[in-house]
Amino acid sequence: MLEGVPAGDVLTERILDAAREQFMTFGLRRSTVDDVAKRAGVSRVTVYRRVGSKDELVQRVLLREYRHFVAEVDAAVAGLPTMEERMVEGFAAILRLIRGHPLIGGLLRLEPETMLPYLTLESGPSFLAMRGYLAGHLRRARRGEGRGAGDPTAVAELMVRITVSFLLNPVSCFALDDDEQAREFARRYLAPLLDR
Repeated sequence: MLEGVPAGDVLTERILDAAREQFMTFGLRRSTVDDVAKRAGVSRVTVYRRVGSKDELVQRVLLREYRHFVAEVDAAVAGLPTMEERMVEGFAAILRLIRGHPLIGGLLRLEPETMLPYLTLESGPSFLAMRGYLAGHLRRARRGEGRGAGDPTAVAELMVRITVSFLLNPVSCFALDDDEQAREFARRYLAPLLDR
């Protein structure tokens, strides 16, 4: 689970469900708080009180989606014996999941300029949550494998930044079109970071 990202109450979750559906159907640009309120069956004021502005609404929906990714990635790597194998498979899984995701992957393809701020300048909460999640995993894995007890936050940050970079701009000299290519990239370029 992403640390510091609380799950909401029933009404807030209904609003976030409505926002997710609205954004998937019409995109971010063409969606308003009024549209989300109508879809959720609540007033616009209720959306503002429960969630906030449209930007805050988008952030909350994205954070909730990231929570689902985390659960799927955790399941994909759970049975792997080493930190390196879990990191390699996790990198491949996160690229696959986000690219194929109907909301995030769809918006990255159809409205990249709209999604850009939510993955860069306005990504603070999401970025910190993902960095914290990965750093926690690295910390536990280091202890479990008897590696040094240093702080893995910097390594986690580099990994998150590299992953986001490939999601935002897939044009690259690195072939990452399928899971095996992503695994090979992670083995060659990300795995050495684990020794830092």
